[in-house]
Amino acid sequence: METRTLGNSDLRVSRICMGCMGFGDPGRGQHAWTLDEEHSRQILRRGLELGVNFFDTAIAYQSGTSEQYLGRALRDFARRDEVVVATKFLPRTPQEIEAGVSAREHIESSLNTSLKNLGMDYVDLYIYHMWDYATPLYDILEALDRVVRAGKARYIGISNCFAYQLAKANALAAREGFAPFVSVQGHYNLLFREEEREMARLCAEDNIAMTPYSPLAGGRLSKRPGETSKRLAEDDYARLKYDAAADLDRPILERVAEVADKRGVSMTEVALAWLLTKVTAPVVGATKLSHVEGAARAVDLRLSQEECRYLEALYRPHALVGVMAQNTPAAAKQPHVWSTGDQQIAQP
Repeated sequence: METRTLGNSDLRVSRICMGCMGFGDPGRGQHAWTLDEEHSRQILRRGLELGVNFFDTAIAYQSGTSEQYLGRALRDFARRDEVVVATKFLPRTPQEIEAGVSAREHIESSLNTSLKNLGMDYVDLYIYHMWDYATPLYDILEALDRVVRAGKARYIGISNCFAYQLAKANALAAREGFAPFVSVQGHYNLLFREEEREMARLCAEDNIAMTPYSPLAGGRLSKRPGETSKRLAEDDYARLKYDAAADLDRPILERVAEVADKRGVSMTEVALAWLLTKVTAPVVGATKLSHVEGAARAVDLRLSQEECRYLEALYRPHALVGVMAQNTPAAAKQPHVWSTGDQQIAQP
């Protein structure tokens, strides 16, 4: 497995990051298709065997049980200094804001809960899950700098933001001497390439690692038109993100299948191999052993420039979807329900 340095950090990460949203008690989250602990451990162990050392989870995933499953598996199958663990925190809840809970208190409490779930003293990367319009950016950065200085997080990253927001945040961090964001986790794949407009250029210039989520478009880039899966059938959020653009996307899927047939590989390998020419490490979810095995094989697949251009040629602009469609002050007032385990909370 190849490794890369994660942006402006000293972390060496595998080219595939294992996304752990598919792990956790399905009775304690929003996703019925998640795996129990026994099956999660099998996939995590196989990933480690294949050289994956980078793992991404969040306090919001299945009420913290994703963090718990990951932490127990890593304690059993790996040394702590051999793996890079990332987790994410949510914005303050309306109830916390009403009660006067500060950004510092919220972030420290969230991280302490995640560390308890993981059974770890620190995380390698602590990620700001989505932009919080209710909290001043200075307060967020100051609080994150405190947890870095305290040794509870080695570096910080950000997810679901616009390029101007990331640039603004890191400029403020530089001015104040705070820890900067070294990575960004956005929505990026062959079917959704809006990150190429500004974010990719900012990251290239400032050496910020791109670690995109949904690299296979909720499984669509691994299936031929007409094929389905449990995830495709049951993931309402993925349908929200992709169904409206299905007609635009179908010709691209056909080209992915065509290139896969010519190369004698899977569509998964082609889609990820293309993305690996653009980013540091895509966050690849896995709910079967074959998923992580296919992702690992993609690292060794080298697409030609002609093949990449062929895959890219039919792309048309897409409207923002999912969390990013709500990344405005007005939309942020419309709540989205997440669960952290102790409570159901409304978030933008």
